[in-house]
Amino acid sequence: MKRIRLISGMLTVGGWTLLSRILGFVRDITIAAFLGAGPVAEAFLIAFSLPNMFRRFFAEGAFNMAFVPMFSKKLEANDGALPFARDAFTGLAAVLIGLTVLALFAMPALVYAMAAGFAGDARFNLAVSFGRIAFAYIIFISLAALLSGVLNATGRFVAAAAAPALLNVAFIAALMLAYQMGWDMGRTLAWAVPIAGIAQFALVWSAAARAGFRITPARPRMTPELKRLMLVMGPAMLAGGVVQINLLIGRQIASQFDGAIAWLNYADRLYQLPLGVVAIAIGVVLLPDLSRKLEANDTVGGRDAFNRATELSLALTVPASVALIVIPLPLISVLFQRGAFAFTDAQATAWAVAIYGLGLPAFVLQKTLQPLFFARHDTKRPFYFALVSLFINALVAVGLSPLIGFTAAAWGTSLAGWGMAALLWIKTKPMGDAASFDARFKTRLPRIIAASGIMGASLWGVASTLTPVLYDSPWRGLGLLALCATGIVVYGVAGQILGAFKMQDFRQALRR
Repeated sequence: MKRIRLISGMLTVGGWTLLSRILGFVRDITIAAFLGAGPVAEAFLIAFSLPNMFRRFFAEGAFNMAFVPMFSKKLEANDGALPFARDAFTGLAAVLIGLTVLALFAMPALVYAMAAGFAGDARFNLAVSFGRIAFAYIIFISLAALLSGVLNATGRFVAAAAAPALLNVAFIAALMLAYQMGWDMGRTLAWAVPIAGIAQFALVWSAAARAGFRITPARPRMTPELKRLMLVMGPAMLAGGVVQINLLIGRQIASQFDGAIAWLNYADRLYQLPLGVVAIAIGVVLLPDLSRKLEANDTVGGRDAFNRATELSLALTVPASVALIVIPLPLISVLFQRGAFAFTDAQATAWAVAIYGLGLPAFVLQKTLQPLFFARHDTKRPFYFALVSLFINALVAVGLSPLIGFTAAAWGTSLAGWGMAALLWIKTKPMGDAASFDARFKTRLPRIIAASGIMGASLWGVASTLTPVLYDSPWRGLGLLALCATGIVVYGVAGQILGAFKMQDFRQALRR
């Protein structure tokens, strides 16, 4: 059986995720140029968020939280992993088809639940129409997520990590075709969603088949393993529901302000770049690795995997968080301010970016802490923690929106993220040494923070110097590249001097 190489796997997933996020930037830059923060853009973003919301709830959320540890342990013990995966695939497909049929009829209610502020204007009918086209995406992407879990558990990360890039390629192609052919831009984007889902599913299905897991649907049947899977899924589904309610709160707040849906979406895009590259890589690789180590009673290996994953993730995301807080306006202005996207849109989006930046380390910590629970089939306590985060988010977002406007949604998200991370960390204590931070991590964390602070000060100084170049200049792209290069070099040098990280440790980790 193929061994999971933790750091190498994280870099593989992170590299492909980075490519996907770069393509996502190209996609959003193009959407912003053609549609700005107007009604068509907002309607499409709400329509696209519907299948994505349910996808996270069913596939990448509750289902995979329960499925991946069970499948990994069956794989480690050579105990019927393929039949289990086939039964899970069939059961999930049946549920998704039924959900899609229901959603087509209930689309007006779903759009209202996502964005009540759209009611009574053109955005509502557009979102309903686009949503009915795009919703079938959930079938293909959710089944692709299950197959990705199979591949990741076997130590094969490339196909599953590369699949998301196909979505952004499809969007960019659709935008270019619509522009060249004179097609309706919003409707063309909506049709690109299910087409991309088919392409993503085909990629991971063929990769799983080559790996010896040719999974085809059969007649659904309830086996003892599926009953156990459903029992483990229950609390995870409730937790996933709480997470989605958090997102709904943010969108409902934003829908009350013209343009805010788009501003928050573009801000989310920027902070999701480091979050996706690091946190997704951690979640994808760490959960099956911990599950297999628990099955093999390898406490020392599990602790080392947890510490090294957390250390590497914070070494990458703390400086990213500082950069989002210190230079949000240059980032947004250079990336998105063109065409229909005005400077006032860039200013509003930059506020949200800075607030999301404050929560970035918390979101990443969640991804390293949650596998400690899920690998032990403990989905109940993360559900209770999610309820607390829901309360924090609702209190902040709803309570502050009359005072500070749409940015209350971003504040609610970030503060709720820190609340969730704190609870997860506190409740790992009873797990003993397997979930404790080692001496190396405790030594390096404050040095990572110090190096990031030095980098932040340098970014602020260079950005102030380059102000004439970064705004209203044909060279602003080069100015942003110079700014980012400065941050990378300063952080690298400061990190080496302070001992925040060492290149030889990194090279050794790659060889493990």
